Amino acid sequence: MTAFLNGHSPERAILVGVRLPRDRERASLWTMRDSLEELAQLATTAGAEVVGTVTQSLHEIDPAYLIGRGKVEELVELCAELQADLVIFDHELSPRQQRNLERALNPHAQQGAVLDGGRDIKVLDRTALILDIFARRARTREGKLQVEKAQYEYLLPRLAGQWSHLERLGGGIGTRGPGESQLETDRRLVRRRLAQLDEELEEVRRQRSLYRRRRHRRQIPVVALVGYTNAGKSTLLNALTDAGVLAENRLFATLDPTTRRIRLPDGLEVLVTDTVGFIQRLPHSLVEAFRATLEEINEADVLIHVLDISHPNAIAQAAAVQQTLDEIGIEAKPVVTALNKIDLLPNGLPVEASAFPHAVPLSALHGYGIEELLREVQRVLASDHVRVTVHIPYRAGRLVELFHQRGVVEREEYTDDGTRITGTLPRAFLADFDTHARVEELVPSAQLLP
Repeated sequence: MTAFLNGHSPERAILVGVRLPRDRERASLWTMRDSLEELAQLATTAGAEVVGTVTQSLHEIDPAYLIGRGKVEELVELCAELQADLVIFDHELSPRQQRNLERALNPHAQQGAVLDGGRDIKVLDRTALILDIFARRARTREGKLQVEKAQYEYLLPRLAGQWSHLERLGGGIGTRGPGESQLETDRRLVRRRLAQLDEELEEVRRQRSLYRRRRHRRQIPVVALVGYTNAGKSTLLNALTDAGVLAENRLFATLDPTTRRIRLPDGLEVLVTDTVGFIQRLPHSLVEAFRATLEEINEADVLIHVLDISHPNAIAQAAAVQQTLDEIGIEAKPVVTALNKIDLLPNGLPVEASAFPHAVPLSALHGYGIEELLREVQRVLASDHVRVTVHIPYRAGRLVELFHQRGVVEREEYTDDGTRITGTLPRAFLADFDTHARVEELVPSAQLLP
């Protein structure tokens, strides 16, 4: 039998793609071929070797197998021919479909034993594959809790014994995280563990909330990096801040958020936060589990949407990012679009690039366009700024600190009874100066923009 990832050889995977009538709208952006190519990247990221692909167009799904009975027979023969260990469906499988497919692909296991020379073949869907990758990549306690919660929620309706053969295999793709303990746990214990995870994640949310309140008191603007997985967010964060974040040319290279301070060209200090990458049909359980992390996006003053403009599905990827932002309830925010990887475009930017808001072509890997990106973020932040001259009494020194942190100081002088500062400040903070300071000059924000 082929060894698994804890041995020497990768698992051999066959991918299955299905086109349904309801997929036509999505097919205008994602073809079945595009989606299967991405599924192959996910499988490779998880450590599998893709050895075959099966596709089928259906008028309606088979409630027992998803695909047609004849296609199941073809799949059985292909698994035997290619010595496959794993079949991965691009569509989500119901527990019944998964159980029936595993029985069809493992007839020898129904007697409770693997016959000599027999192979146990696992059946996973896209959701289980992504969960497996997240389980491998999570490093922090928070990330591990979030992934474990999503895995148990996926497992709960699948506790009818359809994965019994995994106990014999003892590892491989789709068995990380909770692992073999899943097979020994009934629904009651799983629900108890889910309740414990909810309590621990609630504590994480409380800690994040406290952190955000402290950050609000310091009034430092926040810029959040969002984008499709492998668009180059971590590479851009490294280019902006020398953060030293892992940046690999593979899907979901990093999961845990990283925040660093930078200064914009005008001297304004901001926080830049990298977040988990998105993907089409990101499992809902993962979106829910990572909600505490993704809430950081909602706290941002500006989003930098990092888009791999060299990717043939760049427009579809951008739409998937927006759909995920909508799903997690992100409010409308100013967006600067970082058109990344222009070094991979032999013929220049495509026409579609002009449709993105505040678009800046750049190469995060080579450092091209970084300064222009920072200037664009600066312009967007300044769009709601006013130019003021304020006189702050010495007893209200905290307002001097506030101006330095949230504004841009052009001139500062000390008088007999206070500090006079001239510079730009977000309009929202003018009210802070009403009681303890005197605004001597006010210039509309429209006159400040270049």
